[in-house]
Order: sequence, then structure tokens, then C-alpha cells
Amino acid sequence: MKGVRHIAFLALTTLLVWSAPASAEVRAADYEAFWLWGGVAPTALLTQARSLYILQGEVRADHRHGTADIIAQGINMPRLKAGDLWLVYRANTLDWPGRAIDVINAEVGRWRAAANKVVGVQIDFDAATRHLDDYAAFLQGLRRRLLPDCRLGITGLLDWGNGIDPATTDQLRGVVDELVIQTYQGRETIPGYEAYLARLGRLHLPFKVGLVEAGDWMPPPTLNDNPWFRGYVVFLTKRK
Repeated sequence: MKGVRHIAFLALTTLLVWSAPASAEVRAADYEAFWLWGGVAPTALLTQARSLYILQGEVRADHRHGTADIIAQGINMPRLKAGDLWLVYRANTLDWPGRAIDVINAEVGRWRAAANKVVGVQIDFDAATRHLDDYAAFLQGLRRRLLPDCRLGITGLLDWGNGIDPATTDQLRGVVDELVIQTYQGRETIPGYEAYLARLGRLHLPFKVGLVEAGDWMPPPTLNDNPWFRGYVVFLTKRK
């Protein structure tokens, strides 16, 4: 009987392996929120969007001269009939020039004057987990200077769930309206994202999961049970 049980075990193991769900390719048409970067032309797909995150500039440090400036980037202002629009600003420094937030507030006003529903500004900054307390302090100052009716969103790295402490979470709560965790680098999904996402419950912040178009994705079984999970944002890529 021992041999029979062993054969049965192997058969069951093989069945489980073959029946395990494989990662699926991210099809943008299956989603309703998108990042739109420069060089990616708006398509009919965007008419189904409930939320669009549109690149508008970058705050860039000039280490050679010890200065920083805000540089216009992204697409020109279309009249989009999407639901909520977020203007996105990338940053490689937190040492912003004094006029940067004035420029952002003016851009929000310009988009709104053209009948676009701009609800917030998203900051795309790769803050290392060990420096999240500094980033939280920066965001508090930014929040105070943004237009009062403008929401504040940020992107985050997968490993934030590993090392963030309760004090930093408390600093971000009430300042940041939305966090989008990026599961990709470049155009590729980061291997092992499932383990990182499983730890996001400790953030205690409303978050979305950022996917890359045509990347691999299989939602972890517990993701939908996380009370802070708010859906997905897909980064649209240039199509060949």
C-alpha cells in the first residue's frame, strides 16, 4: 500500500502543479485607470477611463551647479472626457525650487479652465524605505501649499510594506489621499511581487496597485480582502 500511496501522492502533486493558475498578460482594455506618459498617444481606450494620471513635468536636480528646476514634460493638454484626472510630476530630488509648487498650482488651474476634471496631483518619487520619514515631512509641506481642493497622491515602491514603521504611516495618513504601489520596473513586472504585496496591509493607507501594460500579473489571493485596496492603475506603453 505504501507504493500505491506514493503514486497517488505524485499524481495529486502533478495535478496541483498543472492546475495552478499562471500569470496573465496585463491587457489595458480590462482596466479603467491609466498612466499616460509622453510619447504615448491617447487612444479610444481612454474613453473608458474612470481615472487618468497624466505626466506634466519633472523636478530635476542639477548636481553640477547645485540647483534644481521644474521641467515641462508629457502630453499637451487635451480635452479629455475621463472621470478623474491627476497631473503627475516626477522628481529625482526633494530639494524643490521655490516656484515649483506655484507652477503646479497654476497648471492645475489651467487644466480646469479647459473643462478638464483635475482632482489631484501625484508625485512620482522613488523614496527608499529607510528615508520615508524625510519624504513624509516633505509631503506635509507640499500639502500645505497645494490648492485646498486638490488631492495629493504618490507612487510607492514594492518594498515599502517591508520596512515602514507606524510613526511614518501616521505622518502620511491625512496628508496623502492615495498611494499607488508600482509592481514593475521599466516595462517588466518585478519577480516575486506577490510576497511584497502580501505585506501591504501594514501600511494602513488607501492604495492602488500599479501594473505595466503587457506585463505579467496574477493577483495574490488576499489582495481583494485588504480593506485599504482601491483597485489598479495601468502604465500604458508605446505600441509597436
